Amino acid sequence: MWTRHAIVLLSALGFASAAGAQAFRIEDTGAPANWNVADLKPGTVEFNDRTDTTAGADSASALIPFDEWSSQHPEQNKFLTLFPGYAPSVKPASDGMGPGTNKLYMYVAQARFLVGRAPGTLDLSRYVTLAFLEKIDPAIKHALISAADVTPFRPETAGGNENPDRKWCTGRATAICIQSTYKLEGKIPIGIMLVNKLRDSAKKVADHIDFQSELSAPAPADLDQDGLRALTSIDTPVVGVLEQNIFYVNEVLRFAKFFAVFQNHPTDADKTVVTAFMVLAIEGSTLDKKRGYDNVPVLRNLVPAQVLMGQSSFNSGNSISAGLPKYARNEITTVAGLLQHDKGK
Repeated sequence: MWTRHAIVLLSALGFASAAGAQAFRIEDTGAPANWNVADLKPGTVEFNDRTDTTAGADSASALIPFDEWSSQHPEQNKFLTLFPGYAPSVKPASDGMGPGTNKLYMYVAQARFLVGRAPGTLDLSRYVTLAFLEKIDPAIKHALISAADVTPFRPETAGGNENPDRKWCTGRATAICIQSTYKLEGKIPIGIMLVNKLRDSAKKVADHIDFQSELSAPAPADLDQDGLRALTSIDTPVVGVLEQNIFYVNEVLRFAKFFAVFQNHPTDADKTVVTAFMVLAIEGSTLDKKRGYDNVPVLRNLVPAQVLMGQSSFNSGNSISAGLPKYARNEITTVAGLLQHDKGK
């Protein structure tokens, strides 16, 4: 969840057309620990999000409790949460009918691809723009905001998401602050309208997703070389990072993150290896919402867990309404294409 990402500015930046940018194809692979850079093929994105396993038909197989994920993958926890040491705070139940919860479930997608350009030719600051986000996913509408416009971090909106080290959208030389909106597509808005009619609570489900984020390219001097090499399992210099922290979301998620690490290719000086992650923290209360759906035939396939994992007849399109697995695949292949086809300086 997420990054919702034409604009005449694209031509000025030298980006290729959308058709050219989508030339990469997904190759669902086994565990990333077994990936070998030498086996990576041009135009191919190695991808894993646990949905391609034998148990992949079960939504739970692609989601892992936050505490379990943090324990099993400390190197991911360090870089893929909103900030080091992140711990979800207690958040009141959204329907006001139960105790607060800090139970989060993580969707983690990891990908790797080659960019046919030498690391020294990549200027990641060129991608810290609204134009880049809009090219990734035109269904998501973006606007620049200032740090002062960031929604207050109340427990009922984004408990625990306030960065203790710096205020969001400050402290980084190359960064923008973004307000984004995605209107849910297909049959989902109709289903939400019916759900709202059935709810006793005054709290209604929105038919759109609003989120705020920070897109940045940290300075090379600020990169943790050893930690990032441990994260990617590639022992070559890290030349840059492109990072989007989604710290406020009005529905479904607690936070989301896109994190791409750019490194020298081990044997080819004219290629750059990119390891990209899409991480979404999903409220446990969202996954538990089945009551009120099972007794209404038309809504039986609107169970949030099924919709999120792309296993519902309500899923449609290529954006968020398609479900997280398809959305993540589309986002990462588009980013790979944009990077590959950017003409550079």
